[in-house]
Amino acid sequence: MLTRRRALFDSPRFLWSVVAALVVLDAVGLYWVFGRKVPEPVTLAALPKPAKPQAPQPPAMIHPPAVADVLQSGTLIVISKTSQAMYVFSDGLLWGSSPVSTGKRRHTTPSGVFPILQKRKFHRSNIYSNAPMPWMQRLTWDGIALHAGRVPGYAASHGCIRMPHGFAQALFELTNASATTVVIGDEPLASEAEAQQFAMTANLPVRSALAPPLDPRLIPKPGPPAVMMAGIAATVAKKMPAKRLLPSVPQIPPALGTAPGQTIQLAAASSQAEAEAHWARLVGERPELSRLTKTVEAATINARPVYRLRISGPDANKACAKLKSEGGSCFSVS
Repeated sequence: MLTRRRALFDSPRFLWSVVAALVVLDAVGLYWVFGRKVPEPVTLAALPKPAKPQAPQPPAMIHPPAVADVLQSGTLIVISKTSQAMYVFSDGLLWGSSPVSTGKRRHTTPSGVFPILQKRKFHRSNIYSNAPMPWMQRLTWDGIALHAGRVPGYAASHGCIRMPHGFAQALFELTNASATTVVIGDEPLASEAEAQQFAMTANLPVRSALAPPLDPRLIPKPGPPAVMMAGIAATVAKKMPAKRLLPSVPQIPPALGTAPGQTIQLAAASSQAEAEAHWARLVGERPELSRLTKTVEAATINARPVYRLRISGPDANKACAKLKSEGGSCFSVS
């Protein structure tokens, strides 16, 4: 056995095999040392530059439309703190006027040219003891607004512009926030011509304001993918028993602007604006009329347009009787 091992180690074939293996290993080592490409060291210049952060978008601003623009098409509201009066122009024509009550001492209503920032039919003050502010039209985010309230004939508010209830409601329905400008100043005004001239020539500050931030609670959360919802709907439809479709019955809409009960007519005006102004004066003197439903119906008599101011409700006839006893005029229609 030992003799065989010696013969194997002494044979030329074994020796050449060992030499060949050493040569192969030596070649692999030389390639590893000299032939492999060594990566270059990374420098700061070779690193990709981080993207520059984008500048934030400027906050959206709400600007009041130019007075000349709203006189052509829109609503212009002119308020005199000295006269405690408001003049409203719609498309350049006088729509109506009303007494107002602006801010009292130490709560002065600011002068300037304002946009309408927000409208709410019923709002409560978050500054002054949750006070009601019906038919509110906001002018500033710090508490100045147009709204219905007590009008004693002098400045008595905390900075807002109060109007008679009926006039405030009619004005709320007239204005469009994107086409309404409010001009407030100290110039005494005694006529619509003076009000319009004052609005066009007064050098007052423009009170632009930031748009309100979006409430995150109002952002809709992403729902399931549409494909998933479609599959769920198809599965539910297969499991639901088939139903026999009944023919739809057309619904007859109620008459617009009417209320059940009695109807009385208060005036027959020559224009829509005149009828609205008459209604505003009536409600300012008799707030109880605002509980009834007001309508203005257009008609033609002797080829002339007439706008009938009417109110409807269960107690309309009683209101008419009271109005007559106080020197007013009205008559029952139904």
